[in-house]
Amino acid sequence: MQSIEFDCKASFVPVSDTGYFSNLVIDYLNNNENLKPFFDFELNNEGLLAAIEKRRTFPVDREKLVSVIQEQYKDLELSKITENNIISILQENTFTVCSAHQPNLMTGYMYFFYKIIHSVKMAQHLKRLSPNDNFVPVFFIGSEDNDFDELGHFKYNGKLYQWATEQTGAVGMMQSDENLQNLIESLFSILGPLGINEKSLKQTIRKAYKSGNSIAKAKQIFINELLGFMGVLAIDFNEHSLKDSFKNIIKKEILDPKAFELVKEASSQLQENYKAQAFFRPINLFYLNNGIRERIEKVDNQFVVMNSELIFSDKEIELEIDEKPEHFSPNVILRGLYQESILPNIAFIGGGSEVAYWMQLKKVFEYYNVFYPMIILRQSGLIMDEKTDELRLKLDLNIKDIFLRTNELVYNLIEKEKVKNWSLANYKNIIELWEEEIKEKLSKLDNNLNVSVISSLTKVRKQFDVLEKKINHSIKIKKEIEMNRIQSFKDHAFPNDSLQERYETFMPFYLEYGSRVFKDILANCSIFGDQFLILTYRTFQLET
Repeated sequence: MQSIEFDCKASFVPVSDTGYFSNLVIDYLNNNENLKPFFDFELNNEGLLAAIEKRRTFPVDREKLVSVIQEQYKDLELSKITENNIISILQENTFTVCSAHQPNLMTGYMYFFYKIIHSVKMAQHLKRLSPNDNFVPVFFIGSEDNDFDELGHFKYNGKLYQWATEQTGAVGMMQSDENLQNLIESLFSILGPLGINEKSLKQTIRKAYKSGNSIAKAKQIFINELLGFMGVLAIDFNEHSLKDSFKNIIKKEILDPKAFELVKEASSQLQENYKAQAFFRPINLFYLNNGIRERIEKVDNQFVVMNSELIFSDKEIELEIDEKPEHFSPNVILRGLYQESILPNIAFIGGGSEVAYWMQLKKVFEYYNVFYPMIILRQSGLIMDEKTDELRLKLDLNIKDIFLRTNELVYNLIEKEKVKNWSLANYKNIIELWEEEIKEKLSKLDNNLNVSVISSLTKVRKQFDVLEKKINHSIKIKKEIEMNRIQSFKDHAFPNDSLQERYETFMPFYLEYGSRVFKDILANCSIFGDQFLILTYRTFQLET
């Protein structure tokens, strides 16, 4: 009896050679002098060790943190490594590596898993660097985000699945309802291929989105079910006790905000060479309660919750912060500050836009005397199946070439064919020689004739341009098979000429390869995120 198995080959391309990352990110990876004022630790092992030593001097309330984690995990089945990681946080020599993301349905795009798995890889690497310490990968569930238009849908097999709900406010606090259950059943009707992975995925989805579960709890269950064997802890930080530890900063940022000016100053400096990422306001906190998450603004010496009837005086809002700190939600400017106030964190793993906005925040951390972690570009990746890789080989594309946009590949194909057989370049060169020769000859007769020479040859050049377009069109017809291959390859590997990780969810890959795909990402993840990972799978038959 035979069974189908997979062989996986890993290839790498420097992030700087892909054309998909900003100048700021590339310069950060290269330790450019322009960015040195905006971070604390260089991207190398020495920087990591320096971060560990500095972090030791910034204590956190470990007992409170573990108590919250244990409460959130009490009904989940935990791997041994997850159990050990939770308990180990009580120890002063245990530190975390953090990643974060919004509470998208079905986890959102594939890069969600790249960033979390990268945190596992970094934790393992740190353990080898500093064997007397412990390192735990932690995922910060961005449960307070209220951008439902972005978070309330997912795609599978080219179809958009949109959750219709009347719930409002923070998406992570919304609950799985009948409409979401129906949406999931609609997904299940076409989920495939059928088999062990399909059954496992359905079981995980049903468990995560059980009726009544919050979307934040669903995210936690997803991570525990799929990545629990790696020891990842997914924590919902929207907790009274955790916000209570942060309330002094909340109070200062409401009553006497400092982050606005500090980030504004850093952004101004960054914009001398780069585009600043995060948008900042005088008050960088939302009011979060009873189905709302709305900005707080100061109007005529009162604090107004936008799009509501809530208004607070100084004393009233201070009392609200003291008694209900969970009613205050940090935006992107303060979220990292909150994270680092609660976690004994060494490094933050984030995408290109996250790296960019963290570059704006260092002065805020310094002002509030909060540890500013090492910022690490998350792993980026591409997964190719056998058919897609065969298309690549037929097109004679090396691993670096695949990052060219579709129009660039088409242009290269046409130019290659033209140079080989149909180029007009030599004839154009002849025209240039004619122009000089005729002008020189006729100038002896009448200088005014030069204008006529230029005019006549300009018309010839235009006719050559028309002819060249016709040649390109004919080559496209002649090369129809290759053109179709280019389009088919890009549709699979770079849909819409975007990175696969920003277009596809994890589901197609999990259905095909199961948890093996997560293990392969972990095994080949680059420590500092400077290498783009390409995983190529091929099938083979195994006798059983």
